[in-house]
Amino acid sequence: MEKRTSLPLQRAQEATRPERSDAARNRESLLETARRIIAAGGVDALTMDRLAADSGLGKGTVFRRFESKAGLFTALLDSTEKEFQRRYIFGPPPLGPGSPPVDRLVAYGRERIRVFDTQSDLLREADAPPAAFDPGASGAGSASEAHIAMLLRQTGADLDVPVVAFMLLAALRAVMVLPREARQRIGAARLADGWESLVRSLLP
Repeated sequence: MEKRTSLPLQRAQEATRPERSDAARNRESLLETARRIIAAGGVDALTMDRLAADSGLGKGTVFRRFESKAGLFTALLDSTEKEFQRRYIFGPPPLGPGSPPVDRLVAYGRERIRVFDTQSDLLREADAPPAAFDPGASGAGSASEAHIAMLLRQTGADLDVPVVAFMLLAALRAVMVLPREARQRIGAARLADGWESLVRSLLP
C-alpha cells in the first residue's frame, strides 16, 4: 500500500525545497516591477492587477507567488531589508566600506531613515505592525546593532560601545514607529539631518 504524506508535512517539505530557477526569476521580476510602480506612483499605485499587467505575467502567476496583496507587500519588505543590509556591508562608500567610520555611521542612519520611510507605507499595506520588521527586535536588529557597534569601535572614541550602540539604534527605531502624519510633518530629510547632528556631536 502506498504511504500517504500528511498535508501539513507535505507543505513543510514543499517550503524547504529549493526554489526552481524559473520561479525565482519570476519572483524577482515581479518584485522589481513592484518597486518601479511604487517609485513612480507610491504604494497606493501598486495593485495585483497593475503588477500583472506591467510585468507581462498572468494574474494567476502573481497570486501563486504572493497569495494576496498583503503577501506581496510582506515580500517587498523582506526584499528591501535584505538589499539594505547588502549595501551597508558590501556596497560602495560612504554607506559601505571605504569611508571613515563616523561618515559611515552618518550614512547608515540617513539611509536607514530613508528605508524606514518606504517600509512604513509597506507595513501599512501588508497590514503588519511595525514590530514585524523592527530592526531592533529581530535578526535584522542584531545585524544593525552589531554594525553600529563595529563603527563606534573603529572611531576609537572612549564610549561604552554596547550601550551607545543600543541607544543609537533606539533613536532610529523611533522613526519607524512615528505615526504617518508626524513622519510627513517632520519629513525624512529633517530626521536624517537630526541623526547626523546626533552622531557628529557624539563623535566630534
